[in-house]
Amino acid sequence: MNAASRQPSPCQDLQGEESSRTVMQRLLELLESPPASSEPVSMDPPGRSWEIARAAAWKAAAVSGTLAIPPGPLGMLTVIPDLIAIWRIQARMVADIAAAHGKQASLTREHMAYCLFKHAAAHAVGEMAVRTGPRVVVKALTGPGLKRLLQRIGVSVTERILTRGAARWVPVVGMLAMGAYAYHDTLQVAKTAVRLFSDGPDAHTKQGGEP
Repeated sequence: MNAASRQPSPCQDLQGEESSRTVMQRLLELLESPPASSEPVSMDPPGRSWEIARAAAWKAAAVSGTLAIPPGPLGMLTVIPDLIAIWRIQARMVADIAAAHGKQASLTREHMAYCLFKHAAAHAVGEMAVRTGPRVVVKALTGPGLKRLLQRIGVSVTERILTRGAARWVPVVGMLAMGAYAYHDTLQVAKTAVRLFSDGPDAHTKQGGEP
């Protein structure tokens, strides 16, 4: 196979762009409506948070590993459902961790975006938060600011789509790899959430709504 034949076709590029747009739209919907939580305030917020985190990590691993079972082209159809399902699990986890700390009322779309992507897309969300003494301040965003944030996160999303797509061509190894990645990824999200809500999150709006 020559180099030219390995280049993605215009049709493949279009499909990739369409997939990214679909995923980003689902992510925007998730951020705009963070899940509610029935988790009570805990007497030991960090300890309870890690119980929540481990349960969510195992659930994410099971979901991602299962969706990676179908091989080849059939498996490609599960890439987007995989990403969306993992984000929903992680978003629920973040909401539960916030609730365990008694901070559910202060959970915003910006806090959710920061928790979900600080570890995987630091270039996108790093400027959203500043530390003022012992507190982490997450800036509130206007509509244009949120749009720019999602555009930056899109780079990470595209990489995840490509990684998950490639794993579908090696069924057993891909299943194990995707499960392990989802487990680790979820614990990283939990780590950010525990640090954020343990510090006591706050938010303010910067002039112009820049992230």
